[in-house]
Amino acid sequence: MLDLLKELKDCDTVAISGHVRPDGDCIGSVMGTYLYLRKVFPEKTIIPMIEKPAPEFSVISGIDDIVTDFQPGVPRFDAFIGLDSSSPDRYGDAGIYFETAKKTIVIDHHISNEGFGDLRYIDGEASSTCELICDLMDRSLADKEIAMPLYIGIIHDTGVLQYSNVSPKTLNTVAWLIGYGFDFSKIIEETFYERTRLQNEMLGRALIESITFMDGKCIASKIDKKTMEFYGADSHAFEGIVNQLRFTKGVEVAIFMYEVESMEYKVSLRSRGLVDVAKIAKFYDGGGHARAAGFTMKGTFYDIVNNISDSIAIQLDEE
Repeated sequence: MLDLLKELKDCDTVAISGHVRPDGDCIGSVMGTYLYLRKVFPEKTIIPMIEKPAPEFSVISGIDDIVTDFQPGVPRFDAFIGLDSSSPDRYGDAGIYFETAKKTIVIDHHISNEGFGDLRYIDGEASSTCELICDLMDRSLADKEIAMPLYIGIIHDTGVLQYSNVSPKTLNTVAWLIGYGFDFSKIIEETFYERTRLQNEMLGRALIESITFMDGKCIASKIDKKTMEFYGADSHAFEGIVNQLRFTKGVEVAIFMYEVESMEYKVSLRSRGLVDVAKIAKFYDGGGHARAAGFTMKGTFYDIVNNISDSIAIQLDEE
């Protein structure tokens, strides 16, 4: 197993990053790793760098230390730790630091990750990248502040311990984390379930305008750029929509997309289990897990739905 502290011992500058449009596991793993390394190596320059997290993650200690301004021409980092990303291009603008770092370390749980970076710890069976960070830690050095973001990441990537990626090891890890005494039920409420008025408006619109097909086995919805501009909504406003679509009775696959540019959509897929949506996402240069995946695709809403439908139909026919 990767000895993270040993690999960083002689590194004076360390960057920690994750994928674009960071979710709970990405944010939790970046911040958990940052707080852990800051405690172990107070003399080093350690910088967490991802896109600005959603407001609900402000409960995490040190969240304001995140650097969101990625500028070219900066000095090379001695080490770059890439988290929760199945390929280097998923780091977005922070990828410039991955490309120039003297040492790159990749930690990820996506089954679509075929392996990259100088050093790596990849386990497609793990519930989350946060679970893998817990594997790599010297747990005697952990504390409440470190445990909280790692717990948040596991909760978010397992649907509050509901998904099939939960294992006995996952539950043991969660038990250890909540042993630090933070209010874990409040964290679930505030970071996973709680919604702003705008998020509820977007959810309502997506549900009303959704369509079902394949005899009700699939459901799809979208928010276009015009609607986003009217409501002043960004990607944070769509949290939880695809999961809510998946809860529709009889649905095997839920599809939600929002327009990032004219005729270009960010697509999220969720499955109840019969369809491996990670295979579909990978075909379109995306990634994810068997039950939760995503990618970006150009075309109209119906063009994209039709393309995805063919891939879904093949798997359903096999079943």
